[in-house]
Amino acid sequence: MDQKSLAMFVHLSQTLHFGKTAQAFHMSPSTLSRAIQRLELEVSFALLLRDNRTVVLTEAGKKFQHYAQQQAEQWQVFKQSLDETQQVLTGRLSIYCSVTAAYSHLPPLLERFRQQHPLVEIMLTTGDASDALEQVQNKSVDFAIAANPENLPRSVYFQHLATIPLAVIAPTMNCIVQQQLKEKILPWSEIPFILPEHGPARKRFELWYRKKQQGKANIYATVSGHEALVSMVALGCGVGIVPQVVVENSPVKDRVQYLANVGEITPFDLGICCLNQSKSQPLIKAFFNAIA
Repeated sequence: MDQKSLAMFVHLSQTLHFGKTAQAFHMSPSTLSRAIQRLELEVSFALLLRDNRTVVLTEAGKKFQHYAQQQAEQWQVFKQSLDETQQVLTGRLSIYCSVTAAYSHLPPLLERFRQQHPLVEIMLTTGDASDALEQVQNKSVDFAIAANPENLPRSVYFQHLATIPLAVIAPTMNCIVQQQLKEKILPWSEIPFILPEHGPARKRFELWYRKKQQGKANIYATVSGHEALVSMVALGCGVGIVPQVVVENSPVKDRVQYLANVGEITPFDLGICCLNQSKSQPLIKAFFNAIA
């Protein structure tokens, strides 16, 4: 039972999506399916129940997931212990962040680390910033760039990177939203809002809007990711609260404007996080040392 097959199963057991796991391991879904079938033959039990739409772990699959995770972690510890004796770090680090963070904050961190440890392979996954902590907690990645939540889970270690201001943005194009914003007293309960589905930015909006005391908010749409929010505002669909760094790195930044005098919004404490139990692992320790 080879380590790559175990790693693929661990990844698949977390995504429950053959396409995503196959892409992460640079193979076709059919090749991945054959690898999982070989594992099932070795175990002599079905590990997954799958049809054209869903993938579900069987009871045997849940037990095997725990086994495979332990084996993968022990294998990494073993390889890193050999690397320590050679004083050369090798292996793989997986990182999750938003598309914007991949432009704005990740490059200088990786540059310093790569200079010191050029043989370490970096795997980068981008997605909704509000999913970053969950990616770490599920052990889908080693690190994530995330906003510090109000209640940081005890299992997660967080190291500050930057303070990120948030702003209320509106479209610059001539539209109904623009007309509403020209009124002397802004009718906040009538203005359409574009909101994140969940996460720290959604909580910032709820706190900010509650202070307006204008009744129920008019939510036009919810989106996954701050980048999508900026795009919908640029299209004239509504206004929204978003980190300023996302606006500054957006290809449609010239089509949105910041609204002034709309009330204070608590900024994000942006940082890099990992599991506390992983901090002592050589690769992760080396990463934090490089970016300190």
